[in-house]
Amino acid sequence: MEQFIAKPKKWGNSLGVTIPKEIIEKEGISEKTDVVFLVRKKGKKSIGDTFGTLHFEKSTDEIMKEIDEGWPHDW
Repeated sequence: MEQFIAKPKKWGNSLGVTIPKEIIEKEGISEKTDVVFLVRKKGKKSIGDTFGTLHFEKSTDEIMKEIDEGWPHDW
């Protein structure tokens, strides 16, 4: 999967985006290849972009141990 930023251009009543040659060659895309586009305005962040970017003072293991300590041990 490749990612690039492009400015759409007017194409009749629609907008078109040109796929860079490097990506076409790397992905083996031709005129008959079906491709999937995920469209998002530049600068707009999705939850996937922020996943894993938070940093805590404690490790995940330490946090999980503290959570486990709060539960009864006879379960």
